Amino acid sequence: MSEQLQVLNPATEEVVATVPAASVADVDAAVVRAARAQTAWAALAPADRARLLRRFAVTVDDHREELAQLEVREAGHTVGNARWEAGNVRDLLDYAAGGVERLTGRQIPVPGGLDVTVLEPLGVVGVIAPWNFPMPIAAWGTAPALAAGNAVLLKPAETTPLTALRLAELALAAGLPEGLFQVLPGHGPVAGNALVEHPGVAKIVFTGSTAVGRQVWAKGAAQLKRVTLELGGKSPNIVFADADLETAARSTPMSFLDNSGQDCCARTRILVQRTVYDRFLELLGPAIEAVRVGDPADESTDMGPLISRTQLERVRSYVDPDAAGIRGKAPEGPGFWFPPTVLTGVDPHARVAVEEVFGPVAVVLPFEDEAEAVALANGTDYGLSGSIWTRDVGRALRVSGAVRAGNLSVNSHSSVRYWTPFGGFKQSGVGRELGPDALTAFTETKNVFISTEGPAQ
Repeated sequence: MSEQLQVLNPATEEVVATVPAASVADVDAAVVRAARAQTAWAALAPADRARLLRRFAVTVDDHREELAQLEVREAGHTVGNARWEAGNVRDLLDYAAGGVERLTGRQIPVPGGLDVTVLEPLGVVGVIAPWNFPMPIAAWGTAPALAAGNAVLLKPAETTPLTALRLAELALAAGLPEGLFQVLPGHGPVAGNALVEHPGVAKIVFTGSTAVGRQVWAKGAAQLKRVTLELGGKSPNIVFADADLETAARSTPMSFLDNSGQDCCARTRILVQRTVYDRFLELLGPAIEAVRVGDPADESTDMGPLISRTQLERVRSYVDPDAAGIRGKAPEGPGFWFPPTVLTGVDPHARVAVEEVFGPVAVVLPFEDEAEAVALANGTDYGLSGSIWTRDVGRALRVSGAVRAGNLSVNSHSSVRYWTPFGGFKQSGVGRELGPDALTAFTETKNVFISTEGPAQ
């Protein structure tokens, strides 16, 4: 009998499901099925492929509430967030479908003939999705890969396989071919490793920790396998003295508390110009205390639990209970709860200031001027996202150019849109996902020269 994965509700610690864990043999068999399905899928007329993906999007939309409730139970997401995530899967499929018939090559002027490029699918793509955003991040890789003519093998995180399994069922219901989109729940060192090392898998899309990302890249390199990595973050929220402080402070809590801080884009380093530092904290305190932490199925909840006891203990290890700062409230009893926490008086080089906590914890650091703000913003190994608050357009442009991050927002905290590119600098990742070029990341460019000079006489 195969090993079973237990899926716990993070808010109650109750078992909500058990799922068979994929073995190495299961991965091998899935690759064979996927390769067979991919050949037929790639041979379809582009309009037919696009039509099926749009039907998949409609089917997801028809089951949006069901998917959202699954996400609440397995991941502890607030129901509002979970509904948005299911809608995001729908939108990604629809957006990717629009690219199928626009995946074009080029004609390049050459002497003596016609030269054209053709974008061909890679074949079988492995997508390894994390537990923090199980549905949307799975779709980040799956939707454009399918649209480009590939088959997809999705390995969800051990703790959150349920929405992925349901999406695969909905794909079949929508008419996608058997074997084209398969889900392989399992342990990373077994199923995940088998996907990465399998010679029949042409590309790996991995979202997770930087440490594991390094291992995925190294193993993929042994086969010169294409790899896209979306990894960790320790993003700055830079508040200058000329900013709209009330708006900046009011928006700060959910910039790092959304999804209980389990977000690689979380703005967990709040950098505030010293002349307004005290005033900003005065405004931030009530905003943090007003965050409602509790039952994620309750429509009024702002923040739910952490994903697991392991993650809870990790977050606790970063926070001295007696450290100065601002703290919100969290439920007691069953569940993996940690209160919203903002620490002050922290050394800029302390672990909590430079490492990714992946929980509802932020630090506030003062700075004197623009140069010091940029130095602090760049003072970690990561470079994923960040926010800049200022009324000075010139400063916004200068600082945006100087901060080493892949996704920046001015006077907002927006980072991810499915129609714009997403990815990081430094140890936050390799490659880009989403946006208008997403499909091309799942293709090979073939160059074809056709002579017009005829055979030699």
